[in-house]
Amino acid sequence: MVPYTGVMTPGQRSPARARLLEAADQVLFERGIRDTPVDDLLRQAEVSAATLYTHFGSKDALVAEVLRVRLSDWQRVWDQYIVAANNDLDRLLAVFDALASYRDAQGHPSRWCAFLAAASELPQAADDIGEVLAGDTALLSDRLLHLSRPLAREGAQDLANEVLVAYSGALAGFLRGSPQSPIDVGRRLARAAAQAHSRD
Repeated sequence: MVPYTGVMTPGQRSPARARLLEAADQVLFERGIRDTPVDDLLRQAEVSAATLYTHFGSKDALVAEVLRVRLSDWQRVWDQYIVAANNDLDRLLAVFDALASYRDAQGHPSRWCAFLAAASELPQAADDIGEVLAGDTALLSDRLLHLSRPLAREGAQDLANEVLVAYSGALAGFLRGSPQSPIDVGRRLARAAAQAHSRD
């Protein structure tokens, strides 16, 4: 996703819907969804309130769509790393390689995780936002369980849970600013868990 860079000539301007998505992606998960006034999004996107409501109907619907875009991008990157992995252990640990790539290359600025940020800010989220957040959780839980089965067999759920906690802890590390390389630490924890289950 190309970030919005400020002044554009009319011939260079992206469509209003795309500018709204870019503006929301840039600011909502840094400043906070509820703490970001609609007017700030409108100024950043250079659109009117009527344009926002024409394309999305509400600020919450815009938030949900930004999260859908992120979820689609994240799943695509994770898919690529799973396919490129050479063995069952690397396929399980690919979630950490994908996370590093996603944060470095996908143009989604945020201190830690848009999904966890939205879930913590909107714990009772319903409708579209809640649906996307549930989709992110389901993707992680279901896929990690599937990838754990060849390594842990009857202990697959335990291994999947442990990898999920290591992954979530890595994301929280970005918010805290410690440890220095949270993805590396999370990956080591997940590898140790997988090796322990493989010996059982």
